[in-house]
Amino acid sequence: MIGAIMLLSLGADPLSGYATMFRAAFGSLDGFSQTAVKSIPLLLVGVGICIAFRANVINIGGEGQMVMGALLATTIALTFPDLPAPLLIPLVLIAGAAGGAFWGAIAGALKAWFNVSEILSTIMLNIVAVQFMNFLLRGPMIDAAEAAQGVRIPQTVRLSPNADLPILIEGMRMHLGVVIALLVAVGAYFLLWRTSMGYRLRAVGYNPDASRYAGISVPKNVTAALAFSGAMAGIAGAVLVFGSESHRMVTDGSSTGFTGSAGFNGIVVALLAGLHPLWSIPSALLFGGMLVGANALQRAAQVPSALIIALNGLIVVFVVSSEYFRQRMQPTIRVDTEEKPAEEAGGNND
Repeated sequence: MIGAIMLLSLGADPLSGYATMFRAAFGSLDGFSQTAVKSIPLLLVGVGICIAFRANVINIGGEGQMVMGALLATTIALTFPDLPAPLLIPLVLIAGAAGGAFWGAIAGALKAWFNVSEILSTIMLNIVAVQFMNFLLRGPMIDAAEAAQGVRIPQTVRLSPNADLPILIEGMRMHLGVVIALLVAVGAYFLLWRTSMGYRLRAVGYNPDASRYAGISVPKNVTAALAFSGAMAGIAGAVLVFGSESHRMVTDGSSTGFTGSAGFNGIVVALLAGLHPLWSIPSALLFGGMLVGANALQRAAQVPSALIIALNGLIVVFVVSSEYFRQRMQPTIRVDTEEKPAEEAGGNND
């Protein structure tokens, strides 16, 4: 409704504008295919955010973790280009998870053993990762053929076709990354609620003092939470490389030039999903659809596509605010803890 008011203020018809967005994102198989592809990194990062938040740590480093996962996965593809696809595809995905996990574990270790704010450390590590990416893509990993011609676009060569994520529907953009993201979301659910490790992560998030008293290592689980979260983002980075149309790693020198801000938008996805991995699936589809529909809305209603960014921000505001009102609306249960006299309880000291 607030978005509709914004559209009205810009001289556009909200009903036709929203209808145009919906048709572009979900009104055809091709549109849904594009929405699904846009949703992949959002879902993967969002699932990682869910894991971190359950352990009461805040991961703002999805951008850097995506970059580091993509760099390690790209390095593997460049090193072993002749491996068959059944080996190379899992290998680059594992490398992506490892790169992101390593980057997340750094912030986790700083938080766990040195009490460094994970918000600060993950944001700063984003900057380090981006500069490291720029160094590699403008130097050691740059496309040598283009560099020799004086074209110094920060990108790699066309990576091995054996590492390309297979297309699921011929003629569409939907690729294996969609299945991978769904499996990761389901796996994260089982990790958090069906394993002892997930129980320890959630226990540390609920009450670190009680967890420590029960023999659970708080520092190890805080580090593990950010490592798991980083691994999800790292897989997202690998999928962006090997599921892209160019099949190479390329950037414009900024993190968003590669990630498309999925590292930050994934936080919104997780918040809207109530920090639940399975609910992150429809949440990611919603935001993926908004990204796909933004261009259609801009053309049809002649409004800035940046309006979608404002709508994303509004969703965050209302989701966070809803938690406050939800708590206010819940009935308060009071428990009388006063001890009754022994004779009233019908007991004695014999």
